[in-house]
Amino acid sequence: MMRSSGFTLIELMIVVAIIGILSTIALPSYSNYVTRGRVPDATSTLAAKRIQMEQWFQDNRTYQNAPLCAATDSTTSKSFDFDCNPAPTDTTFRLRAVGKGQMTGFTYFINESNQKWTTVDTGAPSGWTGNTAADNCWITNKGGQC
Repeated sequence: MMRSSGFTLIELMIVVAIIGILSTIALPSYSNYVTRGRVPDATSTLAAKRIQMEQWFQDNRTYQNAPLCAATDSTTSKSFDFDCNPAPTDTTFRLRAVGKGQMTGFTYFINESNQKWTTVDTGAPSGWTGNTAADNCWITNKGGQC
C-alpha cells in the first residue's frame, strides 16, 4: 500500500480561512495604531512651537513678525506641515499642524490662550472626528476622544 504525504484540501482551506479571519481583525487595528502613533508628532511639535511664540512675545511684546511664522515648516515632521494661520497679531496667534501623506485630513491647532482643537476632513480614516476650541483638547483616538 502506498502512503502519501502532504496536506489535504480541507486542511489547506481551514488554514486560509483562519488567516482571512485574523487579517480582517488585525489590519484595521494596526492601521488605527499607526495613525495614533503619528498624532504625537503634531501635538508635541505644536506645544514646543507655542513656547517659542511665548518667548518671542516676552522679548518683543507682540506676536507679529515672529520668525516661527515667516514660512511653512515642512521639514520638522514627515506627517505634518506647521504654520501660523492666520498671521499673528500683536496679542493673538494660531499655530496649525496640517497632515500630509497618511495623515491627510487631520489638522491640529493651538492658540495664545493654550486652547487646543482638531479638525478631521476628507482623507482621514473613517471613524475619526474633530472637535472645537471649546473642548480644549487634541483628538488622539477614533470617535473624537482626547
